[in-house]
Amino acid sequence: MITDKAVAPAPTEEKKLTHNEGLKTAIPTLAGNIAATLNDSGAICFSTDDEQFLKFHGIYQQDDRDKRKTGKLYIWMIRGRIPGGVLSGPQYLVYDRLATNYGNQTLRITSRQSFQFHGVVKAGLGPLMKELNEAMMDTIAACGDVNRNVMSPPVPARNEIHKQLLVDATRVSEALMPKTKAYHSIWVDGVQLNLDEQQNKDFVDPLYGKTYLPRKFKTAFAVQPVNDVDVLTNCLGYIAIEENGKLIGYNLTVGGGLGRSHGNAETYPRIADVIGFVTPEQLIDVSKGVLTVHRDFGDRTNRKHARLKYVLEEKGAAWFRQELESRLGYKLAEAKPFKFTKQGDHFGWDTAADGSKFLGLYVETGRIKDKEGYRLKAALKLIAEKFAPEYRLTPSQNIILANIKAADEAAITKILAEHGVPVENQTSALRRASMACPSMPTCGLGLAESERYLPGLMGQIEGLLSEVGLTDHEIIIRMTGCPNGCARPYMSEIGFVGKGPGRYQMYLGGNEACTRLNKLHKDLIKDPEIIPELRNLFTRYAAERVGSERFGDWVERVLWKEQAAAASAAPAAN
Repeated sequence: MITDKAVAPAPTEEKKLTHNEGLKTAIPTLAGNIAATLNDSGAICFSTDDEQFLKFHGIYQQDDRDKRKTGKLYIWMIRGRIPGGVLSGPQYLVYDRLATNYGNQTLRITSRQSFQFHGVVKAGLGPLMKELNEAMMDTIAACGDVNRNVMSPPVPARNEIHKQLLVDATRVSEALMPKTKAYHSIWVDGVQLNLDEQQNKDFVDPLYGKTYLPRKFKTAFAVQPVNDVDVLTNCLGYIAIEENGKLIGYNLTVGGGLGRSHGNAETYPRIADVIGFVTPEQLIDVSKGVLTVHRDFGDRTNRKHARLKYVLEEKGAAWFRQELESRLGYKLAEAKPFKFTKQGDHFGWDTAADGSKFLGLYVETGRIKDKEGYRLKAALKLIAEKFAPEYRLTPSQNIILANIKAADEAAITKILAEHGVPVENQTSALRRASMACPSMPTCGLGLAESERYLPGLMGQIEGLLSEVGLTDHEIIIRMTGCPNGCARPYMSEIGFVGKGPGRYQMYLGGNEACTRLNKLHKDLIKDPEIIPELRNLFTRYAAERVGSERFGDWVERVLWKEQAAAASAAPAAN
């Protein structure tokens, strides 16, 4: 059982707390003046302080950066809380309708198995949120200094273990929810909380405390050997351990995270440590315990250095285990052996353990939309109306339709074909393994293009691979418009990270299982330089690879060893 624990001592050297910490202390309900502004037809946007509170409600205030020359056009991005990324057919139809009525006619699958609405104007924000909640879905804690959407393997149950992981992911999601009544008051009742009332001033969340976490907190469940959730990139991870076909518990991983900042050596991506083994009965207590260590020891003086990964890096895994066990009141068992061999999604038709059919569909850069000759959004809506399958969002921004009767397979394939959506040979191996964050024009943090740029670049890269005899070859390529790493570029075989318009960092050397960080290859590479640089690399790779060796493994075996040898020889040459 989690025991009460004093908050960590005040930071040494009297460092000043961040502005966000002051906001949370002053208004622990997280209400801000959001409802008042929402109901004020003359207000075109929310205050800078309320922007921070909005995040706890799953909302980001943005503006259309393509239109800044004519003044800021404020828009809002709303992110759902969908544990494990699983929706029923009727729930999917709610998301589709809201995107059509209030958003930019698209749904964006996130890299954490959720949906984002983009391009929502202020007049539509209240109605969208109210209608989503009336359909018994929500956005609370999809952003903010709290536990975010909990991930679990997206493939429908191959056995009881897959099924149990979704149950456990949902349990953890509910257990780590903040308890403030502000969310319901604002988005369901449309009422502004009285911030001067003593009960609101004195509110203390029973888990998070008065000031919540120093920064965001991410949780994922995985089933070996497929690391489709990139579990080691999460603050808190659970790797399923089975014996004789039964789930006996989870290996606990702590301290992963990818966000960093350009030019700031104190920030870096990090792979989680394996801490121990927990039983299903210990799951909730352990989850709360890990979260409270972050709450009490995370850096509240520097938001760029506030993630749990820095606590692990600086204090060590042994210290963390001891601290966690002191909160639990018992020792953890030692971790069990495990091994991941690959990541990625399932595409095409297949059969689940219960005999039902499921269909994996590729979604380019995660954007469900209609365009000439390819009307994916319309097709998915029609399928939901006619057959009500389960909709499963994947961590690689694709979608799986599940719980389908075998008798309905042909009809669903026909609907997709009529809308220009193939079921077989959906796209190339290269594109199936790619990801991009939205970046321009909606994300305020974007430094370079990502979602709009990557598809065209992939076409050029496919041409390069064909040149060197590697037609339809898989390489994991991920791109983000800034160093925060939302599409997890630091785990890919080739990662592009935006530095400015038409400028990127290039990272190389991740592996197929996504258990190895890549390394910086070029600190600055401009658009026109990307293809020539890749041509040189692919030419060597095709000539030097051993057997079916992947590109990232060739980089690790050859390129990095060459660089290490050159670095060690440099002093002697001088």
